[in-house]
Amino acid sequence: MGHGPWRWADRRLRGSLRHPREIPVLVACVAVTVFAVVGAVSRAYSGDPNEPLLLLSLPALVYFVRGQLYARQRVNGVRITEDQFPEAYRMVVEAAAAFRMPQAPEAYVVLGNGVINAYASGHGFRRYVAINSDLFEVGGRLADPDALRFVIGHEVGHIAAGHTSFWRHFGISVANVIPGVGSSLGRAQEYTADNHAYAFCPEGMQGLRALAVGKYLYPSVDFDDIAARARTDTGFFVLLVNLLSSHPVNTFRFAALADRSRPGRVF
Repeated sequence: MGHGPWRWADRRLRGSLRHPREIPVLVACVAVTVFAVVGAVSRAYSGDPNEPLLLLSLPALVYFVRGQLYARQRVNGVRITEDQFPEAYRMVVEAAAAFRMPQAPEAYVVLGNGVINAYASGHGFRRYVAINSDLFEVGGRLADPDALRFVIGHEVGHIAAGHTSFWRHFGISVANVIPGVGSSLGRAQEYTADNHAYAFCPEGMQGLRALAVGKYLYPSVDFDDIAARARTDTGFFVLLVNLLSSHPVNTFRFAALADRSRPGRVF
């Protein structure tokens, strides 16, 4: 399997790569927000305009938070361009082309302070990817470009799947504050993004071992051993930890990548 966008010529990406539980859980989360906003409007008309004020200001709040986050990356991060981190820039462009996106998103390297993380978001019509420096080093200083390709494919996959749109974020805003509700959508979306990343660079999935032990120890970790523990390390508290997390627990996530015959476990 090559790295080029030609692999995608005859595939319907969004349908085949989206986790099957994502849309049903999204509908449930949007329904929660709709009921809350309708209830707030009803209470406002009943004579108590102060109580529902926060709910009615949700669109402005979501817009403000997204704008502030985007501005923070622009002024504090390092922009990935053709001249600055050109290899990573090519990865972003190739991922966008592979996922049939009209244009490549902006990409930034941001100070990680030891945290292994990356994320995708947007503001207005702009979409961007931010990669913590500690994770970015895996593809550069630690010479594992496939791992970085997987990370970039994952984050660009979030954008390609529509996870960063303003209306989606507004639609799930109330569900996000209810434990176990918004986080369930988050886990389904992570599997969808992993599916994009796997299709873009399957060799890079081994880089996810850094999530378990960090950027220096991960080459010594057995990926399949972690994946196999999804069947043995179970029980009420394991399921509770997974339910309350915005990302699937590592054992479930690794198992979904190791066995491509079934979707990842959301619940």
